[in-house]
Amino acid sequence: MITRATLKEMVMLGYLSDEMLDQLIPITEMLRFDEQEVVFQQGENADRFYFVQQGKVLLEQRISPTISLTLGAIGPGYSFGWSALLDYGTYTVYALCAEPCQMISFRADKLKSLFDKNHTLGYIMSQRLLRVIQKRFAIRTEQFVKVIQHHPDLGKLI
Repeated sequence: MITRATLKEMVMLGYLSDEMLDQLIPITEMLRFDEQEVVFQQGENADRFYFVQQGKVLLEQRISPTISLTLGAIGPGYSFGWSALLDYGTYTVYALCAEPCQMISFRADKLKSLFDKNHTLGYIMSQRLLRVIQKRFAIRTEQFVKVIQHHPDLGKLI
């Protein structure tokens, strides 16, 4: 059973009022995934937004059929799959369970419909989503700069 308390454990949702959480409950789905199970693949239709309740999800970019680069790890309380809310149409990375996971999920069409009905809820969620994007962008930029600084050929130019 999904309750307000369950939703409040999710970082992004903790900023919402009880009334807003009550509006989310009917469109919330609980999903379970096994270790090494793919939640979604890069290029698939982005139709769900996820929060990890238990477990850990790796966000990966496939470089070749045999090589993947892990871009981030999403743990309990945090979200992923935000392409579903941004109208990109498709997921931009792979999401793979590093361990058994339990997740809270929202179908993108239902969540967007709720945002259209409750603009305040949509605004708060959008602002929280922008913070997530900002933090992930800063982390990836920092990683990129470190790679360049430590690259043997490029390091000589710095």
